Amino acid sequence: MDSTDSYAAAASTEELTKRSPEPLDSEEADSAEKPTHIRFLVSNAAAGSVIGKGGSTITEFQAKSGARIQLSRNQEFFPGTTDRIIMISGSIKEVVSGLELILDKLHSELHAEEGSDVEPRRRLRLVVPNSSCGGIIGKGGATIKSFIEESKAGIKISPLDNTYYGLSDRLVTLSGTFEEQMRAIDLILAKLTEDDHYSQNVHSPYSYAAGYNSVNYAPNYAPNGSGGKYQNHKEEASTTVTIGVSDEHIGLVLGRGGRNIMEITQMTGARIKISDRGDFMSGTTDRKVSITGSQRAIQQAETMIKQKVDSALERANE
Repeated sequence: MDSTDSYAAAASTEELTKRSPEPLDSEEADSAEKPTHIRFLVSNAAAGSVIGKGGSTITEFQAKSGARIQLSRNQEFFPGTTDRIIMISGSIKEVVSGLELILDKLHSELHAEEGSDVEPRRRLRLVVPNSSCGGIIGKGGATIKSFIEESKAGIKISPLDNTYYGLSDRLVTLSGTFEEQMRAIDLILAKLTEDDHYSQNVHSPYSYAAGYNSVNYAPNYAPNGSGGKYQNHKEEASTTVTIGVSDEHIGLVLGRGGRNIMEITQMTGARIKISDRGDFMSGTTDRKVSITGSQRAIQQAETMIKQKVDSALERANE
């Protein structure tokens, strides 16, 4: 299947109007305003279409929806794919609006190429933290079954890819018409946003991409996406950020024989130092974990540290 088939089909103006939400009660209104985000995959060509000439399209979509729209850099792909990551953040209403605008544009362009009057069933791949997938699945698969029945969309959650060390995101593939997929997204996003950890875990859409790409199959690329390899790592400002990790969980960061911390250091380029036993963050029983490097390296390392702890805790709770 061509990579462009992974984009959801969007609807005509009339169909978009049909999805106008009914008035919300106060509790639903509060939930709709809760900060959230969604990440999904697009091809490099489609990413260019979303950005537009001189950034005109993405600027317009952000103004219309009120959402923030970010893309991973040129050639920075989700591990194991050749697709870039788009992240839309804001309130639920803003995120859904931004997603509709993007998918409508992508579909219109595909539809023009295909010239068919029949709306095809397409695929859209969402990127969801492994720790949040349990909420979508539900006990005995009850939640995902109800989502499929209610939306009429196909929903499949990929297994965690252990090929890429430290990766804790899974792909949730939605298949169907635009209407079916948007109903499924409404349900999934509402469920994810109930999870406070998911709402707080808003990093850049490519927080792991450079590390995995450089290790596995592609070089890091220059900030302008021109394809020039970084030549000036030493010129990047180096700072230190200190975070707290519960004393009982510090072993998860270290790993057996220091394996985890060495892996994080190698993949991000950051230097990591853990405080001695009894040396805690002020007023807590959290050990100090100092991360030194560029802002990008620090963000990647912090994300991987949190993922190590979260994935181990999830396994312990199963």
